Amino acid sequence: MTMYQPTSRVLTVLELLQSCNQISGAELAERLEVDRRTVRRYILQLQDLGIPIEAERGRYGNYRLCPGYKLPPLMFSENEAIALTIGLLTAQKLNLKSGTLAVEGTLAKILRVMPNNLRDRVQAVQETLVVENTAASGQTVAHDLVAALGLAIQHARQVTLHYQAYSGEVSQRIIDPYGLVYRAGWYAVGYCHLRQALRTFRLDRILNLDLLDSVFAQPDTFDPLNFVERSIANTPRQYCAEVLLHTSLPTAQARVGAAIGTLSETPAGIRLVCYGDSLPWLAHFLLGLELPLLIQQPQELKQEMKRLQTRIAQMLETDGNDGIE
Repeated sequence: MTMYQPTSRVLTVLELLQSCNQISGAELAERLEVDRRTVRRYILQLQDLGIPIEAERGRYGNYRLCPGYKLPPLMFSENEAIALTIGLLTAQKLNLKSGTLAVEGTLAKILRVMPNNLRDRVQAVQETLVVENTAASGQTVAHDLVAALGLAIQHARQVTLHYQAYSGEVSQRIIDPYGLVYRAGWYAVGYCHLRQALRTFRLDRILNLDLLDSVFAQPDTFDPLNFVERSIANTPRQYCAEVLLHTSLPTAQARVGAAIGTLSETPAGIRLVCYGDSLPWLAHFLLGLELPLLIQQPQELKQEMKRLQTRIAQMLETDGNDGIE
């Protein structure tokens, strides 16, 4: 049970009013663990301070801050501050006019009024997080985990974590974290002392994490986003497609995202290796490249491409015209 002091209860009322369009006296009483008469006293105290609060009369009346007035200073919890930072960084990817300047200005204003400890954690996220694909994912990740990894990366501190692999196996790792990436999901990149190699970790599979006092040397040049995309592209799936593209490497790179497949130059053309759980998906992806190609494997993908060709031809077959209007 949360214990409140009278002053903290009044501030909590203000915080709740700022976070809700309106809230009932009964809900305020329940959250603060007081009766409704005490809630009304807290509301009067805030009104005496000049904070414009409207109250609906009646047993089930609601309270809300008056619209159109200058609101009192906003108060953010640590999780709210980190969530706000992540949201602003994500907004930079939406190509809004003057988006970068607006984000930088907003973050600067927020950081100026934060306590030192919270400011350090928020700045760590701001300086270490790379946001690429803003599509939503099914992952659920705690804000404090994001903040802890941001601090570890910023100060080059090792972390120890318990990590659950796709198979369900749990292992303990000591990691030198190099980067924090959001690309339609949360990922951390770093040197794994257990595997003695660079690894990518999904944050929703980290069961717990602790910062260590030991530090490590950050690599001079390292692109965490590129490493995550290559890791995603090389994640084994049901089908592995090997295709020879008859084009130049720059053209192939412009059409094949780094997280979709790997490209390499050969004397016969550009070799593409990509994985997929669905033959129709692979076939449609290759069709969308609009490049001359030769499927080397698997044979089932060649057959799927032929079926797709037949379906396209059937779609265009109509009486008296080519089917295109």
